[in-house]
Amino acid sequence: MAEFVMKHLVKSKNLEEHFLIDSKATSTEEIGNPVHRGTTQKLREENIPLYPHYASQMEKSDYEKYDLIIYMDRMNYRNILRITGDDTENKIHSLLEYCGSDREVSDPWYTHNFDQTFEDIMKGCKALLDYLSSHYQV
Repeated sequence: MAEFVMKHLVKSKNLEEHFLIDSKATSTEEIGNPVHRGTTQKLREENIPLYPHYASQMEKSDYEKYDLIIYMDRMNYRNILRITGDDTENKIHSLLEYCGSDREVSDPWYTHNFDQTFEDIMKGCKALLDYLSSHYQV
């Protein structure tokens, strides 16, 4: 969900050339699966474009490839560190920290509340984009 929301926000500001946005699984449970139907439904309700996407595994090399690695919850954070080994360049951050919160993004896998997840993600992605726009030449 966050990948689609962030790409939508970036495109709405005509900043696509400045960003490489992707999402990766930090565990193996969903590898190869398409976007969850609840996510698809919620993004369609919000008029956020979708495209074919299948879960792929995060790799250690992703740490070098990306300037930031954003996680949704503490389990993802632990899994990311397991994959990367460490965070020597301070690239790994919680999405909601950009809006001043130490909360985790509500996980619809457990809550079945895609509205709350969308709200968390939209708030976090807007704050992240504002942060990036004000701290970098975008």
